[in-house]
Amino acid sequence: MPIYAYTGRHVDGSQASGTIDAVGRTEVVMQLEQRAIVPVRIEAISGGNGKASHSKDAGRGQPLSLFKKVTLDETIMLSRQLASLTRAGVPIVASLRGLSDTVNNPVVAENLDGVADSLEKGQELSVAVGKHPKVFSDLYVSMIRVGENTGRIDDAFSQMAGYLTLERQTLRNLKQATRYPLFVISAIAIFIAIINLFVIPSFKDVFDAIGGQLPWQTRLLISISDFSLAYWPHVLVLLSVLFYAFSRWKKSPAGKLSWDEIKFKIPLVGAIFYRSVLARFARTFSVVLGAGMPIEQGLSVVAKAVDNDFVGSKVDQMRVGIERGEGFTSSAKRTAMFSPLIMQMLAVGEETGKVDEMLAEVADFYEEEVEYKLLGLSSAIEPILIIIIGALVLILALGVFLPLWELSSAVNR
Repeated sequence: MPIYAYTGRHVDGSQASGTIDAVGRTEVVMQLEQRAIVPVRIEAISGGNGKASHSKDAGRGQPLSLFKKVTLDETIMLSRQLASLTRAGVPIVASLRGLSDTVNNPVVAENLDGVADSLEKGQELSVAVGKHPKVFSDLYVSMIRVGENTGRIDDAFSQMAGYLTLERQTLRNLKQATRYPLFVISAIAIFIAIINLFVIPSFKDVFDAIGGQLPWQTRLLISISDFSLAYWPHVLVLLSVLFYAFSRWKKSPAGKLSWDEIKFKIPLVGAIFYRSVLARFARTFSVVLGAGMPIEQGLSVVAKAVDNDFVGSKVDQMRVGIERGEGFTSSAKRTAMFSPLIMQMLAVGEETGKVDEMLAEVADFYEEEVEYKLLGLSSAIEPILIIIIGALVLILALGVFLPLWELSSAVNR
């Protein structure tokens, strides 16, 4: 069994130190609590059989961890665990150390250890977590800062867990609605590539043997196939260059701002994207206001948390207007982001002093609209896909089989 060295303090403030045999840091914390000792630092000094502690450290700092990402599910679980541990009175350093021993993702473990190290050096929790953006977003850091000011860190973790859970459900709905159209479009692209590169060239030899004037549909298919066979490397390089240029442009500040606005104008899905971002804005702003954050600071946090530069710029406009003395409703109306119905709801919230509660209802309203539109997305896209597939089949049938039918008619004569 691994051996851990600990330093801490008794209830009367006197120092305590020693070693404990335990399976992990969590068990060490539990044993120290039974002894009425508040742990300050816990370190593994022996792995028992020589493998336990080594295997834990071996998984950290490896090059593989550079390619691992922190999923939304892992962040939600981490938030719930931290909320439970802090609510139970477990010291935050001990909670972070214990969770670091239990998580499977080495990136999360390294970040948790980094936060614990910063806390042991005397830094505030909000400052410590702000150094690890892979796990803790700007919104997360701001919520923890509010929790520090109010003395309710457990509420900050609970609110983030609830917020991220709703965020996960929205993302799942979007992926589920777009999975079928993307699959069909990909299948069509593969089908066209196979036809141009393999099928048409095979029929071309037959058409050359037939001779005579071929129908325009057949000549069109042969021309496209010849171009594809002759220039497919050039086309592939051109598409790669265009994709790279588009990616670079989309990552630039001006490009991201323009692309985030263009996404809202895409037929069929643009309205879904727009309502989804507005739901995120309303939900996030409701959470930060409910936590006690000042409205101007809350808008600054939300502008980054919505993950859309276009809407973020509108939120910044709201913040500037409020700093100039405008009301919340009037500044929101000036951005033209919300419908008249939503503006009425926000006005009622401002008059009653319950803007956070009204924003939560606005978020529910937009999320319900997103779910409704996602359900109708497949029904709207299916006829379009059927028309596209039908047109491709018709062109292929006319181009390939029409000359064969004419040959068959000539032979029968």
